Amino acid sequence: MPEPKQADKPLKKLPDSLALFVEDMKIRFGESTDIIYRLITLGPFTAAIIFIEGLGDPQLVIQAIHRDLFLFEQLDPHQPEESLNILKERTLTSGKVGEARTYSEIEAEILSGNTIIYIEGAAITLSVGTETLKQRGVEEASSQSVVRGPREGFTESLRENTALVRRRIQNPKLRIEQRKLGEQTQTAVAVMYMEGIVDMQVLEELRRRLDAAKLDSVLESNYIEEMIQDKRYSPFPTVYNTERPDVIASALLEGRIAIFVEGTPFVLVVPALLVQFFQSSEDYYQRSDFASLVRLLRYFCFGLALLTPSFYIAITTFHQEMIPTTLLISLIGQREGIPFPAFLEAFIMEITFEILREAGVRLPKSIGQSVSIVGTLVIGQAAVDAGLVSAAMVIVVSITAIANFSLPAFNVGISVRMLRFVLMAIAASFGLYGIMIAMIILALHLCSLESIGIPYMTSFAPLRWQSQKDTFVRLSRRTMKKYFGRN
Repeated sequence: MPEPKQADKPLKKLPDSLALFVEDMKIRFGESTDIIYRLITLGPFTAAIIFIEGLGDPQLVIQAIHRDLFLFEQLDPHQPEESLNILKERTLTSGKVGEARTYSEIEAEILSGNTIIYIEGAAITLSVGTETLKQRGVEEASSQSVVRGPREGFTESLRENTALVRRRIQNPKLRIEQRKLGEQTQTAVAVMYMEGIVDMQVLEELRRRLDAAKLDSVLESNYIEEMIQDKRYSPFPTVYNTERPDVIASALLEGRIAIFVEGTPFVLVVPALLVQFFQSSEDYYQRSDFASLVRLLRYFCFGLALLTPSFYIAITTFHQEMIPTTLLISLIGQREGIPFPAFLEAFIMEITFEILREAGVRLPKSIGQSVSIVGTLVIGQAAVDAGLVSAAMVIVVSITAIANFSLPAFNVGISVRMLRFVLMAIAASFGLYGIMIAMIILALHLCSLESIGIPYMTSFAPLRWQSQKDTFVRLSRRTMKKYFGRN
């Protein structure tokens, strides 16, 4: 069997024999049963139509050829490329029609769902866009729901996803660059940005990282995310992801870059800042005062989810003098007979809740939510009645879990869940002093992070006063225009 690289050399011509060409294609595709080869007659020529059953619909091509079949009866049998030109210019007038000159180009077109037309004796083939793969329809985004706002969510089709953004930004400066990543999968990846708004240095750095990404396969956008992120070992995400077209449109208008991957509804956004993970698209569809209140509540919930168990452990273990006398007596009464220290008690409850949450996600939707809610209530009450944990600890873990759910970005919630166990261990060892030192280290770590070369803590460190219009609170549009000179 000939080496593919030898067949793909620029000077290597396609064979003049149709039988030899079809044989070469069958060797390359291993005689797969879903590769369809149809031989037809075009006047004095014999042609082959090749496509993948299920990906391409060549009936449009065949109908167009038969409709103008009389054109080919008058052709010179010694001019096969003239026949291809008639096909391209006069017969196949709808859809995308291109040329493929090498075996690699032909394989790529067939695997993309297009139909290849080869005429015996011609040095090139035609590629006709006939992709008809059935896709999931546009539905509401399940991971980022809103009360007020668009209900559309991305699908698994890259071209349909880019069209959803095009419909919102009808501007000729919206640019899309497409490439193939994954040596085996050859997955289509599209980079979208607004020319004139995007930072060109960030765009060039992203291009360099994508070109340097050596991947065997790309099956989801996280494959790309792990290759372009700045720091590999950090609990905080430095690449934002969303399945909402309105969020992508807003990010592009802010100068960010979107990365679409064929086969997944989750689109990546870079650069990503910490403040971005506390913002929701609904903040801009509600009144500014209500949106500001909700955003401040998210920051407060972030602190609760991160520090509540560790503070409880530190105070009950080392700093009992900070607890009011009445409350201290109540806590002592509850903990009487509890066989575990506060840290182990909190650790058991947190692990139990994580197991119930994971089970609720993996179970069928019809019973998953019921199992997680009922399981939490039953196990919590049973643990208190059995004297394994105190009622106060159940309250602390419940508040922590609810606060964690209020964060709009799921991946930041995962970061909080990981850090919470570390802080609990530090609080059990060093009390509030350990928590204070841990928070200083955490702040230094956040300040050291970057996203495609942009400081992760931008708006806070370095401090930018103009950015405060949309950080902790969201000012009204009139106020932002008045004080900052822009919409």
